[in-house]
Amino acid sequence: MKILVTGGAGFIGSALIRYLINNTNHNMLNLDKLTYAGNLDSLLAVVSNKRYSFIKADICNLGQLDKILDEFKPDIIMHLAAESHVDRSIDGPADFIQTNIVGTYNMLKASHDYWLSRDSDFQENFRFHHISTDEVYGSLGSEGLFSETSVYDPSSPYSASKASSDHLVRAWYRTYGLPVIITNCSNNYGPFQYPEKLIPLSILNALEGKPIKIYGNGRQVRDWLYVDDHVHALYEAVSKGTIGETYNVGGHNEKTNLEVVYSLCSALDQLKPSLINGVTNYSDLIEFVPDRPGHDQRYAIDASKILDELNWKPVETFESGLYKTVKWYLNNNNWCDSISKNSFERNRIGILDKP
Repeated sequence: MKILVTGGAGFIGSALIRYLINNTNHNMLNLDKLTYAGNLDSLLAVVSNKRYSFIKADICNLGQLDKILDEFKPDIIMHLAAESHVDRSIDGPADFIQTNIVGTYNMLKASHDYWLSRDSDFQENFRFHHISTDEVYGSLGSEGLFSETSVYDPSSPYSASKASSDHLVRAWYRTYGLPVIITNCSNNYGPFQYPEKLIPLSILNALEGKPIKIYGNGRQVRDWLYVDDHVHALYEAVSKGTIGETYNVGGHNEKTNLEVVYSLCSALDQLKPSLINGVTNYSDLIEFVPDRPGHDQRYAIDASKILDELNWKPVETFESGLYKTVKWYLNNNNWCDSISKNSFERNRIGILDKP
């Protein structure tokens, strides 16, 4: 079987490709534009495998997509290519509209044309899997969980663009019959995550004795999902899921942002005791800064559907997954240094000027 993964050089995409190469016999094509967050170094462990191949391409180029599908002839498409950072979407929403909405439209158009060109047996077994986020649902109060039937209520340009792409995928199923599956996941963390997100950014800043910045009061709650658990769920969904269905994927680990940072500081205290800049404990570096505009208060996933129907549940606890993550960043300075050399200065973005 042949699987095309878009965005396979990104954080979740590269974890998915590593999982599929190591746990299945499928042939993989990684399609990635290699924007700032795409890093082929994340795939060094599988790059020599004869079942893996890579092509640099842009999902906003429909002609390129048509040619790639015709030549590779995938049985499954797993669509992860997206702009994904909320703060960047506040500063520059146009890239999110182009990639997440127009790019997904192009993927659907190319995939549908390709699907129609094949015989009925192929059409019956083909799958287009769209990977999305729980942020499309907006913000929860202190109680309740997001389910697959929760109303969409996105708050940021990023989540609005992903909500739009979800709706397009459903439309291509209902109108054109394209066999699709959608998954919406909670906050991912783990090795190889680009250090603009909370956990890797906090780890790298702490190791350099820099402030660990917390938005607002740090009481925003997220459901944390270890990336290897997530990609296992993705494969279960595309392999066994029902066409036209949505599956929510969560880690069952609700933590405030402040709890997350204190936990990683504690792990660093154990794994790499530091006296940088006179700091005794890493938690001394915590600094509260003005909150993000439109910051959702709480996300939490009801993952009972994927458990009941596909028998998937996360393996890692937050504590075990975070310990593995901190240890990985400590042991992979070369990967982290390569990110720093690409002009990532870890400066805060997404701040609106107040009149």
